[in-house]
Amino acid sequence: MIKKHIPNTITCCNLISGCIATYWAFRGDYQLALLFIVIGAVFDFFDGMSARLLHVSSPIGKELDSLADDITFGFAPSAIIFSYLNGLCPAVINNCQLSIVNCQLLPYLAFVIAAFSALRLAKFNLDERQALGFIGLPTPANALFWGALISSLNFQTWFEPYMLPEYWLYIILALIPISCYLLVSEIPMFALKFKQWGWKGNEVKYTFLITCLPMFLLGVKGLALIIAWYVILSVCTQKATATK
Repeated sequence: MIKKHIPNTITCCNLISGCIATYWAFRGDYQLALLFIVIGAVFDFFDGMSARLLHVSSPIGKELDSLADDITFGFAPSAIIFSYLNGLCPAVINNCQLSIVNCQLLPYLAFVIAAFSALRLAKFNLDERQALGFIGLPTPANALFWGALISSLNFQTWFEPYMLPEYWLYIILALIPISCYLLVSEIPMFALKFKQWGWKGNEVKYTFLITCLPMFLLGVKGLALIIAWYVILSVCTQKATATK
């Protein structure tokens, strides 16, 4: 039957999108890399939906989906960060006199995100608590954050001229372990899934969507802010629920 191959074909399109994103990341075109991560996210959304609609879910599809997701949402953003840091280090050396050996090694820390993304995906496959929400930061959200952040830095430095190149090096190096922690953390994070459309029970989701509207006006930069706001809102609402 042809229909049983449709979800896996869509998943493979996700994987191919991730490979293309990685290619453009290493070429230094972070905006194109981000575009293909977004395309991969669209395929990732529709492969699961098509499997459910066609009633053709399979164990191989689940494994293939995790592999594709780690390429598109783990390795591709790692390649973006690596490529950016690799280009940033010469400027940092000139400004800070950091040792060349140390600065040449720093970009490779980016690939830790690919490893933690794989670990998050493995945990997700075995975790039965994530039907209506997430435990930890979803890999697509993490990938979109990094792609949007680096893309915006590529064509317009934030807070210029106050942010010197070495500042962004320190900020990115600080964000990498935070990102890895969020991927595998036990922090509950809401999903934009609605059982009903009323305000009651959906307060957090509607608040998030309404507050995100102004951020869309900022373009690519706004996408990074939206993901950061999603994490902050999830953490705050989780703490509020825990104290009740």
